[in-house]
Parts: sequence; C-alpha cells; structure tokens
Amino acid sequence: MRTLAIDFGTRRVGLALSDAGGKLATPYDVLAVTDPAQAIEPILRIIQNEDVRRVVIGLPLNMDGSHGPAAKTGVEFGQSLLTRGAKNIIYVDERLSSFQAEQDLTTRRREGEKITRKSKKQRLDALAAAHFLQEFLDGKLAGIEI
Repeated sequence: MRTLAIDFGTRRVGLALSDAGGKLATPYDVLAVTDPAQAIEPILRIIQNEDVRRVVIGLPLNMDGSHGPAAKTGVEFGQSLLTRGAKNIIYVDERLSSFQAEQDLTTRRREGEKITRKSKKQRLDALAAAHFLQEFLDGKLAGIEI
C-alpha cells in the first residue's frame, strides 16, 4: 500500500512516499508555501498520480505529549485534505524527526557529500517526513487518536 507522509510547516511542507509494497520510505519533495492551504492542491495531485492509499501527517507534539498550536494546525490541515477528497489520514508524533534528519545531513556532509545551506533547507523537511514514515512502516510509530 503506497503511503504519503507530510511534514507540515507554515513555510515548507516536506513530503515522503513509500514504495508500492509499503516497505521503504523515500524523500519525495518539499513544497514552499506562504499559506499552508497552498499545499493542498499539489498534495491531492500527488495522491492521485502516485496511487496513494493512505496519508501520514506528522504532528509536532509538545515534549509532554500535549497538542500545541503547531499540532493543532497540522490536524486542521489534515481535515482540509479529508474534505477535499483524501482518504485514510493517520496522524503520528514527529517530535524528533527534524532533529534526526538534520543529524543525517550533518553526517553526510562530514563524509564528504556537498551540502550547501540552501540544499539543506530544501531537503530537510522531505527527509524528516521520510524518517517518520519509515518508522511508521516498520511498526515503531503508532497513529495518534485525534
């Protein structure tokens, strides 16, 4: 089952996509937005074009597990996708995914990969989405009840 992960942000929306078998997550794209609603149409096109069967949205929960303003905005974004035709939306805790993605890029840079500040910004959100999607696919990250 093909799954799309969304690392939702107010300026950038990171996307990752699983393979058709639902085993491997890969960074897909980063959408630059000035308003989160701008990401809805491109995401709906990806869902249709890539035959996505479920969408996993990462919520940046507070360290105590509570829902802060950013998590609430992520839920509202998911609800907008649902009303526009997306089906099977699952929310997951993505608190540390951006930190892990940044660590991975730092390691790559130390190993000799050329990563500029600009390319790091462009790749970071998609890489974060791929991290929490892979954890979800591996059964290490469960859905959150909203």
